[in-house]
Amino acid sequence: QVQLVESGGGLVQPGGSLRLSCATSGIDFSVYDMGWYRQAPGKERELVAEITSGVTSGDKTNYADSVKGRFTLSSDNAKKTVSLQMNILKPEDTAVYYCNIRRWVLSSEYMDYWGKGTLVTVSS
Repeated sequence: QVQLVESGGGLVQPGGSLRLSCATSGIDFSVYDMGWYRQAPGKERELVAEITSGVTSGDKTNYADSVKGRFTLSSDNAKKTVSLQMNILKPEDTAVYYCNIRRWVLSSEYMDYWGKGTLVTVSS
């Protein structure tokens, strides 16, 4: 079964940086998206960034507007890992960050896999 393990969260001052990593296991399929979501206190889980798999077109990286220009998503296809470099962190970035794998079975059907999350706290 697919398992995702996040690491890299912690306490950082505003303007600082953190790098989150997601180690995966059990991925035996080829077509999938990889990304990061976050959930702040009292808010719904939201997409931060993802790499979407392109079966007819190339892979694309998407970012939430709130993190665009500050966060960078990267992946290692061979190792099947995904990382999130977070720069110029703001207090509003404080949240539990979750690694996500979205397996595409059909063009309109998918299955999500989630890690347990890692807490990022941005505070002075």
